Amino acid sequence: MRHTLSVLLQNEAGALSRVTDLFSTRGFNIESLNVAPTKDYAVSRLTLVTNGSDETLAQIMKQLSKLVDVVDLRNMTGRDHIIRELALFKLRLTTGTRAQLDEMVAEFGGSILAEHEGHFTIEITSSGPRIDGFLESAGKIAETDALVRSGAMAVSRGAPIGWRG
Repeated sequence: MRHTLSVLLQNEAGALSRVTDLFSTRGFNIESLNVAPTKDYAVSRLTLVTNGSDETLAQIMKQLSKLVDVVDLRNMTGRDHIIRELALFKLRLTTGTRAQLDEMVAEFGGSILAEHEGHFTIEITSSGPRIDGFLESAGKIAETDALVRSGAMAVSRGAPIGWRG
């Protein structure tokens, strides 16, 4: 099962390394990792996506909570939350037209950031599966020259309980 974790972490040298080392030494895979400072610059929010059973997740949560750098830890899976990622695509039309591309980008809520010599840079902010859907649809009319994804970012809906930053 896919799990999304939100971790408040001391914004100090080596803190992220200790988190990733924990995963590495125990043989857990990190599918996606996104880290940025919060409004409190002493603390960063790390959003991490991993796969595993509920037992594996319980072990991960227990080990993470022992790290001195971890301020707070939440499993976002099963909670009412919003998860998004940003994707930038560089596409070159092959069988489609600009009008088809415009329609497809609009359907997925994206925007065309630049066009240069038949190459289009497109931005989509959505859920991972929806970004995958855009990639599949775009593949029918264009060649994907480059794809850059931010990784998952998650936040719970409503008022935060016990969260800093």
